[in-house]
Amino acid sequence: MGIKFLLHAICVWTSTTCWVLTASTDDGLVRVSLKKQPLDLKRLNAARITRVGLESNVNDQGAGVVYLKNYLDTQYYGEIGIGSPSQSFSVVFDTASSNLWVPSSKCLFSIPCHLHSKFRARWSSTYTKIGIPCTINYDYGDVSGFFSLDHVKVGEIIVQDQEFIEITREAFLPFLVAKYDGILGLGFPEISVEQATPLWFSMMQQGHINHKLFSLWLSGDLTSELGGEIVFGGLDWRHFRGGHTYVPVTRSGYWEIVVGDILVESISTGVCKFGCAAILDSGTPLIAGPTQIVDQINSAIGAEGIVSMECKNVASKYGYALWNTLISGVRPEIVCVDVGLCLYNGSQKVSGRLKTLLEDETMEGSAMGESAVCTFCEMIVFWIQVQLKQQKTKDAVFQYVDQLCDDLPNPIGKSFVNCGSLEILPDVTFTIGNKSFPLTPQQYILKVETSYSTVCVSGFVPLDVPPPRGPIWVLGDRFLSAYHTVFDFGNMRVGFAKSAN
Repeated sequence: MGIKFLLHAICVWTSTTCWVLTASTDDGLVRVSLKKQPLDLKRLNAARITRVGLESNVNDQGAGVVYLKNYLDTQYYGEIGIGSPSQSFSVVFDTASSNLWVPSSKCLFSIPCHLHSKFRARWSSTYTKIGIPCTINYDYGDVSGFFSLDHVKVGEIIVQDQEFIEITREAFLPFLVAKYDGILGLGFPEISVEQATPLWFSMMQQGHINHKLFSLWLSGDLTSELGGEIVFGGLDWRHFRGGHTYVPVTRSGYWEIVVGDILVESISTGVCKFGCAAILDSGTPLIAGPTQIVDQINSAIGAEGIVSMECKNVASKYGYALWNTLISGVRPEIVCVDVGLCLYNGSQKVSGRLKTLLEDETMEGSAMGESAVCTFCEMIVFWIQVQLKQQKTKDAVFQYVDQLCDDLPNPIGKSFVNCGSLEILPDVTFTIGNKSFPLTPQQYILKVETSYSTVCVSGFVPLDVPPPRGPIWVLGDRFLSAYHTVFDFGNMRVGFAKSAN
């Protein structure tokens, strides 16, 4: 399944060695192509990263914190095979977990299992039953199953007698709609359930790769069929520009490093000036960090909650029309019908617009449905009424409306920006190893298609972990797609170079 190509000889210098990656079918490299699924707003809205205490089934008692995610927003996945003959599965290659699991043929009562490939032990001549039960905790719920042993095909090599989990019960989300079947963890044994050996450890132990490292390239090209590539045992020079900056892994378990100050348009945010922990996570497109910094970043880029954004959108497009309709003497309860944002069926007002109106350009740019637009209209009419009774000027009224829109709660926790302003937004720069790693707006903003338009979502979300383990950053695919990353277990370090997207 791996991509075959001719490699020029290159050297990757360390303090004492030079690795030469040469062209051959037996070059000690294992390549896995990654596919990419598009994000939709429903999935992204449900995506979360949360912090909990150390789970009992995670064996690094010094870790002090486990953060949970729900994979609803996962984009990148690739194919592996399990058993003899090989049974194919699509899996997320996740650097922030360590177990391999796929649905089992014994998963009978969980709907998601029936929508994905299931491992059938009786079809494999190399299968060995272990049977130890286990549960893996996720933000949205648990998955549970039991351990088994079989051969696993990754790229063009076969890892023999690899421990993996056959899942017999899956939480309803996210796997009901996922295009992948399971998860392949690329983290350390310390966070592996039941201390199972991670598959990439087994690759090293069985001599399948010449160097104890793997590298990750995620394509930022939305039009490319190839979503990215993982290379076990080396790196592909075509996927990066310039040399890598290497920093040490500071705590085994997660691929955890130290980041320094985070700057917005060259202005320090302060909190991590003397260093913060950061976990590299290929299983989420988000970048999570301390609320204090994330709020600074989202404020600087003009990001706001979708409720506030849509409220302001309605006020901006229809505010003066609502004002003029009200002062002309139209009854307040039918103002929104009069301007075409709500329906009136003759006896009662209905939230929504006729199909012909839905297709009208006035709805362009809305990330929410027509019923929400009607609701915002009604709220704004009420606010204008209150201000008119107090004989406020038009400018004062709309300043009041704007402030009330700002104060509306943001229940889904995501922040949205104006897609038309990306060219003027500031860079956000992470300091790693005393070097700057800037992210442009095109790199830290996620563009998501909706039924009505394209919306732009800030890739920064809050995650608060108290000292001594915190503050902590989680650098997901918004960062990893900008920088080709080398996970070097042999030297316990991670390297970053500008990605060749």
